[in-house]
Amino acid sequence: MSEGLHNLKPAEGSTHRPKRIGRGIGSGHGKTSGRGHKGDKSRGQTRQGFEGGQTPLHQRLPLYRGTRHRNPSQFKSVTKKVYALVNLNKLEEAFESGAEISPEILLASGFVRDLFAGLKILGDGELTVKLNVKAHKFSASAKAKIEAAGGTTEVLASRR
Repeated sequence: MSEGLHNLKPAEGSTHRPKRIGRGIGSGHGKTSGRGHKGDKSRGQTRQGFEGGQTPLHQRLPLYRGTRHRNPSQFKSVTKKVYALVNLNKLEEAFESGAEISPEILLASGFVRDLFAGLKILGDGELTVKLNVKAHKFSASAKAKIEAAGGTTEVLASRR
């Protein structure tokens, strides 16, 4: 016999002929074809993920990343933007008139721990000092109060 990949054969005795089921009583694998009597396993109808009546794994695990939950109030949006929030009354306590306020200054001075998607100024409290505020967002009341006190507001480009 000549050599070559096209002449390769398995070693003698290493292979077995396939089990032929459903070929009569004499074969030893006739009638029920080795599947026993009755039930889903004999009929081949167990659905995917079925665990014999036990709650399946995919139902036992919690749902994440904004997927629909059994309780709609527990839906968490993947794309939701969370802003660092600062109220005007906090700014009035800490800064003098004419001060320049930016997200970096508030981060450095400990007003916010993290800027997340950006800084938003809210209008809670009164403002009597003139402030020049730079932030990613302003509430309508905050913007009105800053400008009424003689200050300026500058909207920065979004972080994300």
